[in-house]
Amino acid sequence: MEKANVAGRMPKMVKLEPGKKYAWCACGKSTKQPFCDGSHEGSSFTPKRFSVDEPKVAALCMCKQTKNAPYCDGSHKHVTE
Repeated sequence: MEKANVAGRMPKMVKLEPGKKYAWCACGKSTKQPFCDGSHEGSSFTPKRFSVDEPKVAALCMCKQTKNAPYCDGSHKHVTE
């Protein structure tokens, strides 16, 4: 199984808007972190597509180890790479 690249050691705070579709990068290779730019092509990764019902600022995972994608769950505290 492929392992995702660690794109960052802290979450990225992002303003999310209702009615907009988002694609969170799961592979860690995107140059548009934390969002997907298609860099996963040819790998086993697919972006996590999501939307929100109301405007909010959210902490999106950058270490790519979260169990609650696309949101940070604190997994970056245990990343050793």
